[in-house]
Amino acid sequence: MRPANYLPGQPGRGTTVVERDGVTLGVVNLSGAVHLQTGSPPLVAIDAALKEVAHADQILVDMHAEVTSEKVALGWYLDGRVTAVVGTHTHVPTADARVLPGGTAYITDVGMTGPRGGVIGVKKEQAIASLRTHMNVRFETSEDDPWVNAVVIRAAERPLRAAAIEQVLEPWRPAPQGAGGS
Repeated sequence: MRPANYLPGQPGRGTTVVERDGVTLGVVNLSGAVHLQTGSPPLVAIDAALKEVAHADQILVDMHAEVTSEKVALGWYLDGRVTAVVGTHTHVPTADARVLPGGTAYITDVGMTGPRGGVIGVKKEQAIASLRTHMNVRFETSEDDPWVNAVVIRAAERPLRAAAIEQVLEPWRPAPQGAGGS
């Protein structure tokens, strides 16, 4: 998948529908327009994208954006029209997970699954050097303090409605030595 609001000639699709146990989930990916390059504004492109997944039982919208205002505005615009709007991209989880009045689960940013001991996944010394000198620095992935950041969304009995959204903020713990697995 790629953002639905990219230019039509760009490869990939901005929507998909998956099925499991007889339940369908439509997924729409959008890119924010502020500080990112898009073909059209996300709040304009979303209506056409939703038509492509309208037959799905539940719909999840991933809003990949730099600024919180675009994500919050999209959440309110889609409240009651989709099951969930989940913000991504800034790597830091926000503390605003909730079900909006119309039944849409919402969070501004789910956060990053990766090392918190760096700077958005990069070894902290390299990120600091780049920001201090404005010189290109080869970035390597940090291995310090890895965490899983996610959300669990429980769908309501009614289509396109969420019953709950819960944040998952868990440090990675290696399996004990000798634990099963191959």
